[in-house]
Amino acid sequence: MHGAVIASLSPSTSSSSSSLYPALIPFSGCISLTRQCKTHKVTRRRRAASITAQIELKPPPYSLNSLEPHMSSQTLEYHWGRHHKNHVEGLNRQIVGTELDAVSLEDIITVSYNRGNPLPAFNNASQIWNHDFFWNSMKPDGGGHPSGVLLELIERDFGSYESMLKEFKHAALNQFGSGWVWLAYKANKLDVGNAVNPFPSEKDNKLVVAKTPNAINPLVWDYSPILAIDLWEHAYCLDHENRREEYISIFMEKLVSWDVVSSRLEIAMERAAERAREKDTKEENEHTQGDDEGEEMYLDSENEDSEAE
Repeated sequence: MHGAVIASLSPSTSSSSSSLYPALIPFSGCISLTRQCKTHKVTRRRRAASITAQIELKPPPYSLNSLEPHMSSQTLEYHWGRHHKNHVEGLNRQIVGTELDAVSLEDIITVSYNRGNPLPAFNNASQIWNHDFFWNSMKPDGGGHPSGVLLELIERDFGSYESMLKEFKHAALNQFGSGWVWLAYKANKLDVGNAVNPFPSEKDNKLVVAKTPNAINPLVWDYSPILAIDLWEHAYCLDHENRREEYISIFMEKLVSWDVVSSRLEIAMERAAERAREKDTKEENEHTQGDDEGEEMYLDSENEDSEAE
């Protein structure tokens, strides 16, 4: 079965710089952050004794004019220098002094997604991560074709590179409103920790094309994204006006850094393999413990019979 598009059914999220305090209080339909932080393994950031949110605005890994003529410096100055910056400043205001101030950006996203009922911090946190990921998905003199293991998996899961490209472009062109389209490595089971797996019937460990509305990204499904295109209008309106199809084609053919995508896939596959090893070890230990308990019960029963005799 070839790769298929995953359409997110998650509710839309709106940009908000309001205080996170109300979201820390449990209410009907929402899981408190305290409870989620306990059930989700989080990575805490080092910080000074005083509480100061320090999510950084990271620059693209190239000068703002180096993607020209395919993406103008004006677009990058507007997109990165204004929109991305606003998300960073907004999130820092939202999390300062809260329990989210001490954890990684990825964990803020996973916790604040709140199983499909996003908390106020989610939109800014996710958009920061999405944009960092997007900038690194491109490079000057990009485009061309993938190779190596990446190409092998594309051909296995989509039939050919051309089929994957067609599916990716179709998903991007038909994403209604603002959002993102991703190429992601899916390697999980039905018991996804933070959300319902949107494709529970598919075989694990494969590449899929996924489209998400607004700020949603595949991290909330526990997928590993390896490529993303931003479909918010400000990503392309200065260069292409409303010609989204033109923007999508130029992105895929002239801007994508397949080297980066390949590196991300390698990391995703190793992460999946490590999880599988951990799962096997856990099951083996549980099985061994079960055998020990069964043997002890049998011996106890035998001893009791001997005493009775």
